[in-house]
Amino acid sequence: MRMLRYGDPGAEIPAVMPAGSDTVLDARPVTDDYDVDFFATNGLDRLGAALTAGTLPALDVDGRRIGAPLKRPGKIICIGLNYRHHAAESGMPIPDEPIIFMKAPNTIVGPNDDVRIPRRSVKTDWEVELGIVIGARASYIASVDDSLGHVAGYVLSNDVSEREFQLERGGQWDKGKSCDTFNPLGPWILTSDELPDPQTMGMWLDVDGQREQSGHTSDMIFSVAHIVWYVSQFMVLEPGDLINTGTPAGVGSGKHPPRFLSAGQEMRLGIDGLGEQLGRTIATP
Repeated sequence: MRMLRYGDPGAEIPAVMPAGSDTVLDARPVTDDYDVDFFATNGLDRLGAALTAGTLPALDVDGRRIGAPLKRPGKIICIGLNYRHHAAESGMPIPDEPIIFMKAPNTIVGPNDDVRIPRRSVKTDWEVELGIVIGARASYIASVDDSLGHVAGYVLSNDVSEREFQLERGGQWDKGKSCDTFNPLGPWILTSDELPDPQTMGMWLDVDGQREQSGHTSDMIFSVAHIVWYVSQFMVLEPGDLINTGTPAGVGSGKHPPRFLSAGQEMRLGIDGLGEQLGRTIATP
């Protein structure tokens, strides 16, 4: 099933589309929202049971904004340099272990919402990524083979980044990753039962109609299963957490010469089975 949220920011309605159907159903008989509590209290099982029972009414979504399909997660964990070709274009060696950094949870916006170019930004960049939504608490997972059982689903994510803030201003990467609106998410969460192998997905990103990124999750250095296992060795993964798993080659900082975003541009991006985003960049007042 595909899980979505519709409505104005802060007033989104949870919705669901059954497998193989484009019918949008109202999920409010099951839950008020797709939030941390939903995932922590067997919400996916309850939602699936309601779909099987046919008790969810249709939802009219004409003209409604599509919100991020996940209400503010407890944390956003990101994996850096996780695609072989991206590491090469960055001039960096392939890492021996996953590179972990954090992104502020309040960066999440809807898939088609505006992205604000930060004040004094000169190097705002794009990054199409596969996002993992955690469905069950994970701490010291015993083996990589057990990892995917902790995954609720997958989502299209844009890990927007300010490279000067990230790499040239001292400290760690977080301040170049956590600017307002820097994580467009969605349009939907595809539940893990519909995607048994997340290493089989094509992904792409266009800026102003020009293809900039064209990659595939098979190019990941560390697989989705390995990432979930690995992160659990260092921190507890809670239901509703989001992991951004890295971006393929083609980011602006890897171009020759480099190219970056400014106000008035358009980003369109997608991943097989996870839908598309269409966002525009605006200046921060």
